[in-house]
Amino acid sequence: MEETKKKRKKTAECCGYPISIFFIVVNEFCERFSYYGMRAVLVLYFRYFLLWDDDLATSIYHAFVALCYLTPIMGAIIADSWLGKFKTIIYLSIVYAIGQVIMAISTVHDITDTNRDGTPDNFTFHIALSMLGLVLIALGTGGIKPCVAAFGGDQFQEHQSRQLNTFFSVFYLCINAGSLLSTLITPVLRAQECGIHTQQQCYPLAFGVPAALMVVSLVVFIAGSGMYVKTDPEGNIIWSVCKCIGFAIKNRFRHRSSIHPKREHWMDWADEKYDKLLIAQIKMVLKVLFLYIPLPMFWTLFDQKGSRWTLQATTMSGDFKAFILQPDQMQTVNPILILTLVPIMDRIIFPLIKKCGLNFSPLKRMTVGMLFAAMAFVCAALVQIEIDKTLPNFPSSSESQLKVVNMFDSSLNVTISPNEPLLIDSFESNGGYVTFDHQDITVSLSTNPVITKTFSLTEGGRQTLIIPSNPSIMYLQEDIKSKPKEGKNAVRFVNGWTADLNITNSDSIQPSVTSNYTLVSQGTRKFVLSNGEQSCEFSQKFGFGSSYTFLIPSTLFSSDCESIKVVEDMQPNSVHMALQIPQYFLITTGEVMFSVTGLQFSYSQAPKNMKSVLQAGWLCTNAVGNIIVLIVAELGKLPKQWAEYLLFASLLVAVSIIFSIMAYFYTYIDPAEIEAQIRREQGLEPEEKKKETLEMEGKDKDQNNEQEVKQTKM
Repeated sequence: MEETKKKRKKTAECCGYPISIFFIVVNEFCERFSYYGMRAVLVLYFRYFLLWDDDLATSIYHAFVALCYLTPIMGAIIADSWLGKFKTIIYLSIVYAIGQVIMAISTVHDITDTNRDGTPDNFTFHIALSMLGLVLIALGTGGIKPCVAAFGGDQFQEHQSRQLNTFFSVFYLCINAGSLLSTLITPVLRAQECGIHTQQQCYPLAFGVPAALMVVSLVVFIAGSGMYVKTDPEGNIIWSVCKCIGFAIKNRFRHRSSIHPKREHWMDWADEKYDKLLIAQIKMVLKVLFLYIPLPMFWTLFDQKGSRWTLQATTMSGDFKAFILQPDQMQTVNPILILTLVPIMDRIIFPLIKKCGLNFSPLKRMTVGMLFAAMAFVCAALVQIEIDKTLPNFPSSSESQLKVVNMFDSSLNVTISPNEPLLIDSFESNGGYVTFDHQDITVSLSTNPVITKTFSLTEGGRQTLIIPSNPSIMYLQEDIKSKPKEGKNAVRFVNGWTADLNITNSDSIQPSVTSNYTLVSQGTRKFVLSNGEQSCEFSQKFGFGSSYTFLIPSTLFSSDCESIKVVEDMQPNSVHMALQIPQYFLITTGEVMFSVTGLQFSYSQAPKNMKSVLQAGWLCTNAVGNIIVLIVAELGKLPKQWAEYLLFASLLVAVSIIFSIMAYFYTYIDPAEIEAQIRREQGLEPEEKKKETLEMEGKDKDQNNEQEVKQTKM
């Protein structure tokens, strides 16, 4: 200890704080902005750029998050046993920045879009790049996670304990500020359109800005290099604990014969080689880690706010009148509520419960936090049921659906045997889609003479029968059979004019022909129609996730585009994103009760030098929780999403009951007292120093607990 003190150099100060910590705080803000900004748009990148289905997008997203929570253990071991915190942060930040840059490059569709249709032609290239980028990001962000806060703490001298506490508060604020700002900004960047040849959703910008912030983070951290206090590696307690446990298991197996007397605890088989104090400390840690066994299920639900809940928001309306909210921006509700609920819980709710005489112990709080998370998923299921009511009734794999559009200059009776005739006015449709359980149909028109024609419908598809001004050339047009991606609106035009037409944001359309679908964003959109000599402007207000067919009559220019008829093929999303706020409130309330309380409880029930072991165990519960989502998404395959939400809610309720039973039989301990007793038994601590030691260790423990909790981003 004395040697370490001597190595500490006097650092330059500003307002009582080491100047070096300002570099660390800026570094942390930029890094958190980079990570959470990239993660906010990640599941939509999988879904709409790589065109993966919801289950695969969810699985890969949670596999990435799980890896991010496993790599901090590696980072802690490297920093404490080999490179030291400073070099570990530098080297892994370089890996991190390279990963972000690779990820940004993988989102540029023009790299492989040889036919310039706006869609990559070589998805393998983009998938390979993005997977490489995500692995490097996971190694980087996880590797530096346990180092940065601790490295910041190393910069303070012993007389700066008040400034140290303030540093951790500012550090925690930077984490939340980076998270909040990035989840607000990157979805807005994603919603822009950019591209070299074709304008598409601007994923390169949404991923490029976080990549740039990570480079800035690295440069800022290196810029303060000459001012840092850099401590040498002192060995990692996690590795020592693993070796001790391994020796105990191996020794117990060697002495499994009944001739060897039993020992009070299986860890006692390590006392031939390891110190009794270390063994006692490990016993305390194992007691807490045993309680961690049911905890992954909470994270299984919690981390789905970035995957399933974001995908749910894409089928909802984000029009808040004063502003438009992107689906991936709903995640900002969580950090906003965190900053609001933590002080309310600590200063008002918990003290009020205590004044009422209720024993609301930490383990009881964690159980209630689990139940709040389960209620959040019940809310999500109810919202999903409301969404499902508004979704179109798409055909099954053995069915076909048909709509009829009459572009003829008079009303027609359209008979599709064996159905009843449909009376369709001129420049109108029959309304909704008609479902058939067979593909071959015969269509008869009440023209003079009667026109009859046979068609073969697409199995599992939707089509529109277009009856042009010359009914004898009626034809089938393929329709979209799912909601337009990213809450956009699909539009197309049927040309009833007598010559070719040019339409902005669409192809040139020949007479009686239907254009391809064009995706347009929410709001009022204007379309200019021209034939080279005449032109007119047509505008339409769009919501989210709708589909329209615009019928262009022969009187187009004489009516100044006002005669264009609008056929709604798919209604816009009508369930508002505001309905997700209750589930975010419940899951965040559960997070405050579960996560913050869980860390405080863990640190109070284990020795000071074992905090890194508990943090490793805590991160592992998060990783396992994300792996559970991956498994359920790939193997569950429930037909309805609301059923999956209820499944997760039911599982968490069951787990919370098990956890409450485990908590009931748990006995709270005072680690400092147990350690002092063992030291006295070993003659390491005089009896008369007992009281002083306990008081000092208790004081240090309370202070360190507060600092550790502030370091942790929920």
